Amino acid sequence: MIQYEIFTVPVLGGVEELERMNRFLRGHKVVQVEKQLVMLGDGACWSFCVNYLLAGLASSSLGGGERKEKVDYKSVLGEEHFKVFTRLRAFRKQIADQDAVPAYAVFTDAELATLSQVEGLTEQAMLQVEGIGKKRVEKYGALLVALSRQEGQADSQAEV
Repeated sequence: MIQYEIFTVPVLGGVEELERMNRFLRGHKVVQVEKQLVMLGDGACWSFCVNYLLAGLASSSLGGGERKEKVDYKSVLGEEHFKVFTRLRAFRKQIADQDAVPAYAVFTDAELATLSQVEGLTEQAMLQVEGIGKKRVEKYGALLVALSRQEGQADSQAEV
């Protein structure tokens, strides 16, 4: 259920009111903040209307907030696929660092786990993985396919 809180902060010298509002904002799941400058005779203030969710309702009302349980990919994938998964994660970290983005923006662990099980990885096969679209394949696909080929060659040479 959405709740409302109104804050009035004088334009000049409203340090305490501003700090009270900031404490409130840090402690709540804020949906929207509307602000308006209000002229009062010889002064002015800011009026803030804060829409927020009550605790416990944030995840159901906004479609998120709940954390998924961590997956132990080592036990899910098995030894051989987990090795590939580990290499893919290292690759993802390099790309994420290079592009200055979070690792999950490159590929999620679930996506990498699926990719680690694909034999003869191709860009077309990447498009079949849920969550991986054309843009990411265009951006990272060739690099990932090349890495996969290198890893496959290294593995077959190690077996000889």
